[in-house]
Amino acid sequence: MHLDIHRQQIVIDGLQYSNWSREIFEQLQAGGVTMVHATIVYHEQIRETLLRIGEWNRMFEQHGDLIMPVKSADDIRLAKQLGKVGIMFGAQNCSPIEDDINMVAIMRELNLMIMQLTYNNQSLLACGCYEAEDSGVTRFGRQVIAEMNRVGMIVDMSHSAERSTLEAIEISSRPIVISHANPNSFHPAKRNKSDTVLKALGESGGLLGFSLYPFHLKNGPDCTLEEFCDMVARTADLMGVDQIGIGTDLCQQQPLEVLEWMRNGRWSKEMDYGEGSKSNADWPRPLEWFKDSRDFPNLTKGLLDRGFSEQDVAKVMGLNWLNFLMRH
Repeated sequence: MHLDIHRQQIVIDGLQYSNWSREIFEQLQAGGVTMVHATIVYHEQIRETLLRIGEWNRMFEQHGDLIMPVKSADDIRLAKQLGKVGIMFGAQNCSPIEDDINMVAIMRELNLMIMQLTYNNQSLLACGCYEAEDSGVTRFGRQVIAEMNRVGMIVDMSHSAERSTLEAIEISSRPIVISHANPNSFHPAKRNKSDTVLKALGESGGLLGFSLYPFHLKNGPDCTLEEFCDMVARTADLMGVDQIGIGTDLCQQQPLEVLEWMRNGRWSKEMDYGEGSKSNADWPRPLEWFKDSRDFPNLTKGLLDRGFSEQDVAKVMGLNWLNFLMRH
């Protein structure tokens, strides 16, 4: 029965960075995923970002029977009707605009729909969650948030520090997202968020996407589906069931050097291990109940078993993301 319910839903994954291929697109389709927010860049700058967009345009040609670009919320409904997987472009750092505010509108015209202000480190816009001191949103950051609001590009604070995140919520005239993170009360990781941030996010009409990356979960790869769904239920009580969704942070079939690029970019000569360590430097072991996108029905079943109504499960699995995007 839960499979029938799952198939009827609009299912949205608020973030993946996979080694995209036909096989992975087929897995997304098999898992009933209507749309995925695909990270196209981490530390890449303008030219490299354009090259990534060009690569995606070629994939849309080659795999047009499976995937389609998402340029607005209407395209998500269309993807559902056509049985295709919608792809929404996002950036996990502000490097695609470099130091030029004019690039915000240009990148939005090229369908970059969502951009993080920081990736772990201090950026030109705000402070990342790994810095010792959080100086908040910068002068340039305030200007960029206003420009993102103007052109309809979503502000994402997933890798940002506390003060910067709270300031971005306050500065932004449109609700923001934390596309892939969990409550710090569930698992204390630098990347997870305090109840203060989550309450402010919920009250402002923003959205949290729950991460299934083992480093963000209690007991890591051994976190159970029941524990995960308990976390969702507690966060629904804290923020409201309309302000939460899924952002798996799945990184399918990526080699170790991609993880090292995420963590180190070009800024570090020493190896930075992010949420791992020298003795745990590779990708974490996947969850038994969520190995790849074909396991999305397990989330629907887990939430139903936890006592969520079918209506509320539909919200968490995709409708909340859709409603959020319709407001941008």
